[in-house]
Amino acid sequence: MASGTALIYDEEMRNYKLLWVDPACSIETPERLTASHSALQSQGLAQRCVPVPVRQATEDEILLAHSKEYLEAVNKTPGMTLEELKTFTLQYGDVYFHPNIYHCAKLAVGAVLQLVDSVITGQVRNGMALVRPPGHHSQRSVANGFCVFNNVAIAVLYAKKNFNINRVLIVDWDIHHGQGIQYLFEEDPSVLYFSWHRYEHQKFWPNLSESDYDTVGTGKGAGFNINLPWNKVGMENADYLSVFFHVLLPIAYEFSPDLVMVSAGFDSAVGDPEGHMCATPDVFAHLTHLLMPLAGGRLCVVLEGGYNLKTLSQSVCQTVQSLLGDPVPMMPGLNGPCESAVESIQNVRAAHQQYWGCLKHIGVQSVSEPSTKRSRVGEGDEGVQETPDAKEAESWVGHYPEPPLRVAPPTRTAVVLPADLEDLVPQSCQRVTGTPLRPEQAALGLREPISKALEDEKTLLPLGHVFSLLDKILKREVRNGMAVVPDVCITAAWAAQRGVTTHTERVLLVILGDSEVPLSLADDGKVLLVHVCSKEPEDRKSTYHVPVCLKKISEDPAGFLLAVLSLIVPIAYEFCPGLVLAALGEGSGIGAAVLAHFTSLLQGLAQGQLLCLIQEKDSTSVDIKMSPKISASHIV
Repeated sequence: MASGTALIYDEEMRNYKLLWVDPACSIETPERLTASHSALQSQGLAQRCVPVPVRQATEDEILLAHSKEYLEAVNKTPGMTLEELKTFTLQYGDVYFHPNIYHCAKLAVGAVLQLVDSVITGQVRNGMALVRPPGHHSQRSVANGFCVFNNVAIAVLYAKKNFNINRVLIVDWDIHHGQGIQYLFEEDPSVLYFSWHRYEHQKFWPNLSESDYDTVGTGKGAGFNINLPWNKVGMENADYLSVFFHVLLPIAYEFSPDLVMVSAGFDSAVGDPEGHMCATPDVFAHLTHLLMPLAGGRLCVVLEGGYNLKTLSQSVCQTVQSLLGDPVPMMPGLNGPCESAVESIQNVRAAHQQYWGCLKHIGVQSVSEPSTKRSRVGEGDEGVQETPDAKEAESWVGHYPEPPLRVAPPTRTAVVLPADLEDLVPQSCQRVTGTPLRPEQAALGLREPISKALEDEKTLLPLGHVFSLLDKILKREVRNGMAVVPDVCITAAWAAQRGVTTHTERVLLVILGDSEVPLSLADDGKVLLVHVCSKEPEDRKSTYHVPVCLKKISEDPAGFLLAVLSLIVPIAYEFCPGLVLAALGEGSGIGAAVLAHFTSLLQGLAQGQLLCLIQEKDSTSVDIKMSPKISASHIV
């Protein structure tokens, strides 16, 4: 597996700007690029990335997505006078030209192609291209929305042409709909395009009916175009995450891309004069983290919009830190999506349920009378939705704290394994051993009946090892760990109570398999107990006991991952634990590849503090013994 994160930037792309008065275009400035790169440098992130040089795209590469006539027209702009540039600009919408913009636009495309080359050939695992001008509005023969050439679309076609790339996922989280990308791929089933965007029932730019949820692609591409319209402003972190959990990620996992491209517009962050949304920059750390398990980690992030320099630069830093593998910040205070977001999610799921297996079982109907209906009435009517002006949007920035520091522990992963599995552990993993616990040590702070099981010497020795491993995790000496133990449920129950006694107010415990679990753990709300098994669950004993019945986990890994994405992880995010325990008991039947995705998703919680426990006699079920390619680093 490739390692390293590429960062592609060239200050040459700063060298154009608006040369006349145009209020619509005045927010697209060179400072967008310099502020983003300066923030990466000041936080020491740029220095941790792999620098990749920028090159100009060739004409043949640009012609992958654009017409020859359009390319020839733009090619003439360097020699135009100011008046000629104004006249040339008038044939397009919300864009401006400059004598140097053709050069910068070729650099922007070339930078993205360099990123794709680096990721696909394995020079790096992932990366980000800071480019200007942006690209996702540009169409085959049209400049639009500050965009000259469609950087991401060209890169996708380039990857498909030059490498063995069959399926590409494009995630567009800019606040504007990337209609240029949609138009280019609306008939192509090899490209899954997802865009959320401020829409307000077609009242927001680009004011297109085809930006609504019912535009799903045409012909063979039907179902491969996903539009999630935001029909009101002020969307928050919970709204963004809910769309990922309930729409994008289930479909993306079913699509199984070979490459993921992100059109990363940060005008969807708080305080932006275009977006008027309330999602904080650290949410992009989570969005990036959630995409990283897809496509074997081959993830290319490309800058699009973002016009509040403070939140733009913070959001860029949060994104790059996740690409680098830093612990994802805590996300407290999530209370679920707002009514309007739920309606948009429901409409998208209804529109796409005929195309995707993960949605066919839901049987939802679209919402014909949305709660934001009053925003569609005629101008001047009493019900028109008022949106904040730019100054008010800017002022929102002061109402949220600075993104938290994301300090990575010195060691990523530590393990406790039997001797016969040691050879499969990468050298980068720390081996942990401990001394047997005394009964009074093991029982300290625990309630009955768990403490009764801690009187057996055969239990106390492995608990001593796990005690040392858990202690390292809780002290942030290592981020996460894995232990193979003789009794996974006893060990998990002990670790959960140890966690709430010594470290945190809330522990998430997810147990897979048919073993009996101590339901009393969930009595007081300090432990959220999720039990996934093949047996019909008993009645819920507590709000904090979540039984999930999956008859044949081993035969239906897609069903298991769907349950994780749409049920377990959303609940866990709202619970906001300080420690996560994943326990694989008897009959879990989960394969190593699925386990890797499962644990990766869980590491978005608790700043990545995860302990994975595996039943000793069940360890072969995760293929640890069967393949030298499966190692602790793949699991945790």
